[in-house]
Amino acid sequence: MIDWTDVEIVLPHAKAIAFDGCHKIYVLMDNEQVAKMTTYGYGDDDGSYLLTADKLSKAEMLDTLERWYDDSCSLRFIHGVSTVAEGVDPNEGFTSLIEQGADWQDDDDDYDDPDHYGDEDEDDENDY
Repeated sequence: MIDWTDVEIVLPHAKAIAFDGCHKIYVLMDNEQVAKMTTYGYGDDDGSYLLTADKLSKAEMLDTLERWYDDSCSLRFIHGVSTVAEGVDPNEGFTSLIEQGADWQDDDDDYDDPDHYGDEDEDDENDY
């Protein structure tokens, strides 16, 4: 189950939310980031979205983020994005709110389950 606490904490301060239509979901924390996403093409008629806080309530933003997350591919993540000071690595402006793979199951769990392997017949060595 996904923990939405970090998303809920930042949403009251968000200027917009953005989704590439596949797996990249962003909570934009300032107007400069909104402008950048616009120049990147978010919100064009290409399956991506850019929705500003002046058009949605915080509850609507959260509902939209949850829907996008549910509808996105398995590589999905949600990052908060803020503009950093000049000379600072722009990557410092990214905060993971829901990490990529947050809902992936541990692959090792399958190997602990004896039923994972099925019924293998050791005599059928050439059954490929």
